[in-house]
Amino acid sequence: MQKMRYWLLFAGLGLFWLAGCQPLIVDSRVTQAATTTLAAAEAVAGAPGLGDPLYPKLGNGGYDVTHYTITLTVDVQQNIISGTTTIAAQALENLRAFNLDFAGLTITSAEVNGAPTDVSRAGSELTLTPGTILPVKQPFTTTIAYHGSPTPWRDPGVPFEEIGWLAYPSGTYVLSEPSGAMSWFPLNNHPLDKATYTFAITVAKPYVVAANGLLTDQIDHGATMTYVWESHHPMAGYLATVDIAKFEMMTDTGPNGLPIINFFPANRSRLLARDFAPVPAMIAYYSELIGPYPFEAYGAIVMSEPFGGALETQTRSTFGRSATLEFIIAHELSHQWFGDSVSVASWEDLWLNEGFATYFHNLWTEHTKGAALFNATMRGMYTTIKVRHLPPPGKPTLDDLFGNYVYVRGAWTLHALRLTVGDERFFTIIRTYYDRYKGGNASTADFIAVAEEVSGEDLGDFFQAWLYGAEIPPMPVTPSGTMLKPK
Repeated sequence: MQKMRYWLLFAGLGLFWLAGCQPLIVDSRVTQAATTTLAAAEAVAGAPGLGDPLYPKLGNGGYDVTHYTITLTVDVQQNIISGTTTIAAQALENLRAFNLDFAGLTITSAEVNGAPTDVSRAGSELTLTPGTILPVKQPFTTTIAYHGSPTPWRDPGVPFEEIGWLAYPSGTYVLSEPSGAMSWFPLNNHPLDKATYTFAITVAKPYVVAANGLLTDQIDHGATMTYVWESHHPMAGYLATVDIAKFEMMTDTGPNGLPIINFFPANRSRLLARDFAPVPAMIAYYSELIGPYPFEAYGAIVMSEPFGGALETQTRSTFGRSATLEFIIAHELSHQWFGDSVSVASWEDLWLNEGFATYFHNLWTEHTKGAALFNATMRGMYTTIKVRHLPPPGKPTLDDLFGNYVYVRGAWTLHALRLTVGDERFFTIIRTYYDRYKGGNASTADFIAVAEEVSGEDLGDFFQAWLYGAEIPPMPVTPSGTMLKPK
């Protein structure tokens, strides 16, 4: 967003009445009243959605969140939470009302700038109407107090799994992509509004709390413990996590002293430590290939439950008990660059997360096990695309948002680009794209523009075929019919 500056030049330092040269006295209360009246006349209600092509009602307009402070007491065995979320934000318009996304839990109170505010609820939409106008460009603070038993969220893009706050016999885990964050705290629930976070979570001993960022404090209350976590880099709400179980915390060190903080089930900690031992080398490899690791820490949270998936929760990826294979570890780590630091501008751009992570976990295979295995893997993926006639990944449908085509054909789009423009230009494209959009959001159009800028080629037909064409593009081959090797 560009900021424009206007400079007003005055010929004199004061205004005077012509008669008697008396100074003109302006009552500040009159000026303030006029400004307030103008703001009230121009004030709007922030939009109840950001118009995402797949999730038009997710997120809210009229403000930008800068920080969330989530303070909760959690009864793990009963799955009951109580506490507050305090939201620091800046108004983007003169606001007479604004919305938050929040589902299920009972609201005890709501305040804006310390004053009680009217709040109404329709489904997962909260509408807050402060007693005074929130002026454009001015910061404001909202505090919502709430309690209850979080209910897992059913997202139409994830029909195969409940998401959000999940209660299991071993503890509670948070896996929110795309929309499940609103099952446990009120927020502006879209990747376009990223913010920093503080978590202060109180649990009974011997439960341990793992969350995003760095553990900055542990406050012992005798029978309970409060864990304070700080995440200092902007984060999309779906990547926020609070996982509570009888974990063993194990630490390691990555490149340049990067703290690696893992949380493993105690009865499997030694085995899992071996599974995750390659992580420092992975971070070093991706940092060289893409750019420096983007956050203050990394690590893993491994669930005790037989959950078969994983999620790239920022700085601390979460893995099901059966999802700790090396390629999955590499996949979730690469998301820290692509998905977490560079986040999607809309959920239609999901291939920028999943296609990239799939290709980069295969690049880790190329790096560690050689080009022959990598090329065989890519040929096998191409066969899958052809045999299953996987649709193009550039415009996914909501009912199959996380379909195999987004991962596999998304990855092959990158590989075909690499074969087309050559290694040097391909990796320059990747580094330029990451450097330009790190910490923010990017769309498919943004990536295409970078690819054309760096390569100096018109790649419109190429991307149209791979990302949007119904027909499967041919595998790039040599005249002898063998797959091209990266130039």
